[in-house]
Amino acid sequence: MTDETLTKADEGKRVVNADGTTIGRLVDVRDGYGYVEPNPGIVDTLKAKLGWGTRSDEAHPLDEGSIDEITDTEVILRGTL
Repeated sequence: MTDETLTKADEGKRVVNADGTTIGRLVDVRDGYGYVEPNPGIVDTLKAKLGWGTRSDEAHPLDEGSIDEITDTEVILRGTL
């Protein structure tokens, strides 16, 4: 498990599988979970980066135990989502 914790500052970052495949964007962080939007449009991405993002019914919950690393631009998963 990573020592890093998801924060609101991580919203808007790309989420990638362990093999480097981009699976979406982190659009919301709350209550210890991040929510990954699989196909966000440019407007949704900008809103997430500004902290104005909302998640759709398609957003997948992501717990911190699934995260290998959080960088300045992306959230890298241990496996696949």
